[in-house]
Amino acid sequence: MSLPHALIVAGPTASGKSALALDLAERLGGTIINADSMQLYRELRILTARPTPMEEARVPHRLYGIRAAAEAANAAWWRGAALAAMADAVGAGRLPILTGGTGLYFSVLTNGLARIPAASAEARAEARTLLAELGAPALHRRLAAADPATAATLNPNDSQRIARAWEVWRSTGIGLGRFQAERGQAARYRFTAILLDPPRQHLRLAIASRLQSMLAAGALDEVRALLDLGLDPALPAMRAHGVVELAAYLSGEIILKEATRRTELVTGQYTKRQATWFRHHALAPPERRRTIASRYCGSTQLPERQLDQIIAFIRAPG
Repeated sequence: MSLPHALIVAGPTASGKSALALDLAERLGGTIINADSMQLYRELRILTARPTPMEEARVPHRLYGIRAAAEAANAAWWRGAALAAMADAVGAGRLPILTGGTGLYFSVLTNGLARIPAASAEARAEARTLLAELGAPALHRRLAAADPATAATLNPNDSQRIARAWEVWRSTGIGLGRFQAERGQAARYRFTAILLDPPRQHLRLAIASRLQSMLAAGALDEVRALLDLGLDPALPAMRAHGVVELAAYLSGEIILKEATRRTELVTGQYTKRQATWFRHHALAPPERRRTIASRYCGSTQLPERQLDQIIAFIRAPG
């Protein structure tokens, strides 16, 4: 019995993934399944550039805005939800199309999920306290002394993953990287992957243009409403790009121009890390993946001829 087919549309933030996925879903009879860790949160429709209600009405969309910001999602939870959504799509005779920029989500789907023991309450509390007192770079240095192999794979400013690695090591005495090396079974699908990798200068322009559109659409009100919930600043939703920067503006710490500059900066830095990750992680066999290096940012559409070529590639047997 042949495996069901699933399509991955991946790439950096603002590269045009959602637009391409929508085009392909309409032409191929697909269901779009969110693979972006921030688009899960219902309070962040604008700042995370979630599909609009009109776009969601064009084809089925799943796993968008389904979590409260107070409820931190993780890769294990997402994998289970994604597999259920994929099965529903296949059952309805539709092609599952997973799109987003969270590399870890794609990895746990296509490579399997690491079986990591739950951290103790004491270790979680310690990690949170150290993160608040020392900051991510200093905690990263401590992690490097205790678990250098895992620390070497983490960005020193990635507070969430550093804290997670610290609490696993403190709970088990074993580095997170060792657990991750022993993965479970991959999802039983035949994956095809389309990777968007536009030139850096186009991506920077798209980030700046999209941020201005977000502000015009009410991003400041969205951040204000999020802050009014009084949530723990360590929650993932509270660290979405633009939340910290616009919160600083709303509190009077900086002017809006500076908040905009900082948001563009952190988003641009993140897209560099995303692009690097996707270039070094295979989401499908070589014969079933294709990279699009031309511009597909913002409202710019791929030429019809190129879209036809992509669809022919996706439909090809093998």
